[in-house]
Parts: sequence; structure tokens; C-alpha cells
Amino acid sequence: MVKRNPNMAKLTAGYLFPEINRRKREYLQKNPGVKIISLGIGNTTEPLTPHVVEGLHHEVDRLSTREGYSGYGDEQGISDFRAQLAAKLYGGIVKGDEVFISDGAKCDIARLQTMFGSEVSIAVQDPSYPVYVDGSVIAGVTGSYDQSRSQFDKIVYMKCCLENDFFPDLDNQPRTDLIYFCSPNNPTGAVASREQLKKLVDFARKNRSIIIFDAAYSEYISDKSLPKTIFEIDGAREVAIEVSSFSKPSGFTGVRLGWTVVPDQLKFEDGTPVRNDWNRIMTTLFNGASNIAQYGGMAALEDEGLAEMKSLVSYYMENAAIIKKALDARGLVTCGGINAPYVWAHFPGRKSWDVFSEILEKCQIVTTPGSGFGPAGEGFVRFSAFGHREDFVEAIKRLEAL
Repeated sequence: MVKRNPNMAKLTAGYLFPEINRRKREYLQKNPGVKIISLGIGNTTEPLTPHVVEGLHHEVDRLSTREGYSGYGDEQGISDFRAQLAAKLYGGIVKGDEVFISDGAKCDIARLQTMFGSEVSIAVQDPSYPVYVDGSVIAGVTGSYDQSRSQFDKIVYMKCCLENDFFPDLDNQPRTDLIYFCSPNNPTGAVASREQLKKLVDFARKNRSIIIFDAAYSEYISDKSLPKTIFEIDGAREVAIEVSSFSKPSGFTGVRLGWTVVPDQLKFEDGTPVRNDWNRIMTTLFNGASNIAQYGGMAALEDEGLAEMKSLVSYYMENAAIIKKALDARGLVTCGGINAPYVWAHFPGRKSWDVFSEILEKCQIVTTPGSGFGPAGEGFVRFSAFGHREDFVEAIKRLEAL
């Protein structure tokens, strides 16, 4: 018989979102006919915008002709698209050949974990998106298990809470090889300031660490004083990789399109450019993003597409404002919902899964328990702004039952 990968057994619990769906199904089996409003998983709900659809159709039509058909493309992405993305979303502070187009940020994070291997140590915001830890554990980044802390010694949790404005105390953090950092943060909705990101970059440079910066929600930042990319910070090109996605700003959750920026200056300890190894990973383990999806992405970055993107983001942020106002009116302390599509609500003294169950049973609303994002998430639940407007109007009425 084939032996099981021993790292799979080291995962501490079932993946968060399938567990939420399991509990939702269980509730509906006991309460058939009840309409559940889902404010849990961050899945977009509104249709693809017209200019994007036009771009997708154009490529489908082209591929349906003998003259226009193409098979495999460059694994790194269509060159014109890479250059367009660097210009339109980064204002030229990164180069087109530093941009690698992919099938999504989450997929790229897994490929990065493959590239860095099992011998690295990592730090993650606590709370943070589960794949940073779970993917690392699957890749073998564990070391010994510290029973007193209920965690692996090669994984450092950087506590981000109300008391420190959801930014870690870097002065008291040990060195790790990799630092996963997400801004706007999923799940808390907190956005790092320019000064905070400068501290993070300086910390990484001092410790010769690499930041994996998740900017999947950057288009939700409306405050111009807040940086949308780590590369706005001096020195970041020497210590950072950035992953991002069309999923949340353009509704590409099912279309699948993202990218990773690996700057030329980023090097391993032996002087090898990280970009070289990333290029090898992409050309070995990936055959390139769908041509159709890439043409949809190019349409999204044209002037008309960018205007549609802004409108779609505004729609979801109006949802966030609705739910944040309702929670604040109930006396709850909340974070996010201003420059991020998530509202992080505090229920002091309560277990997150207990709050999840109460909201489901009393209000027929699905949320996301904060403890699923890390130990510091206990006592919080996350409300997502992704949904139809009428559901949010109904949700605020139902929340009165709490």
C-alpha cells in the first residue's frame, strides 16, 4: 500500500470553508424551506461587466477560427497583458517581465510554497487566510510540535488584534525566512498604513527575510493615503513578492485569473534571483492561464473596464457600509468595511463557532467564525460584503433578533 503524506495528518482541523458549508447543509436539513442569507464565504455574486464579457467573447470567437486559434501560450502570460498590468495597476513601478499571470492568487501561494520547500520558517498574521498555514504544513513546513502553544515551531503567529490596531509588534517578533502579509487583510478588513508597511519592509531587510504580500483586495482601498502595493515602499523590491487577483474586483472567482510580481532585485542567500526559480516553477508546474481569461483581464484593464471595476467595487463597499452600520448600531466593535469588503465584528467573551451558530439559528445568516483564521480570531466573526443588495437589506432586519 502507498503511505499517506504524513503532513496531511498534521493539519489541525478541516478546512474552514467546507466546514461552514457542512453546518449550513445540516441546518437546512433540519429546517427545510428556510432561506439562508450567506455573508460568510467571500465569493462574488454580481454578473461579469459588459466590457469584460466583450473581451471574453472576442477571444472565444477568435479561437473558433483556424486563423485565430492558438494552443499553449507562454506560461508566464501574454506579454502585452503583462506590460498592460504593470502600467495600469502599478503605474510602471514594476516591469512587465516581473509580472507572472496565473489562475489565481491562492494557486500562486501554493506554487510559492512548493518553490520555497520544507526547510523554511514562516510568520503569518494572526488571524489570516488559512492557506498560508495549511499550505505550508502540507509542504512540510512544520518542525516539532509545541504542545504548550498548540503550534509548530517553524510557524510563527504574529498577533493582530484591537489592542495593536491589527498590526503585529515587530519589535518582539523572531526572525523567519518568509513573512505572509495581507493588506487589506482577510479576515479583519484592516489596511496597513504606509508607515506600518515601511516597518515591515525594514524588518524583512534587517532579517534577510522575504515578504509574500497578498494584495488581492487592493482595489477596495479608496483612501489615497494608504498604499495599494508593497512596491510603493522603498526597499520592498529587495525583499517582497506580491500576489494579487482579478477575482474580487472584477468578479473572476470562477473565471480564474491572477498574477504574481517577482522583482529582479529579490535574491536567495546564494545570490540566485528568486525570479529565475519562480519562472522555472511556472514553466514546470503550470501551462499558463486560460487565453480566454487573459483577454477578459485585458478588457478589465482598458479604460471602460476599469470604470466598470470601480463601479463593481463600489457596489460591494455599499453592502459593507450597510452591514457595518447595523453591527455598530448593536454596540459591537467592528473593524474593516471601509477600505476592505469584510467587516470583523467582536463578540467579547464568546466562542466564534458559538456566535456563528447563534446567528445562523436566530437570523438564518451564515457568517465566518474568526477562530478559523487563527488563535487571535477567537471571539470574532467575519461578515462578507459579497452578495446581492436585497439580501443585505433583509440581513439588517434579521440581525435585530440577536
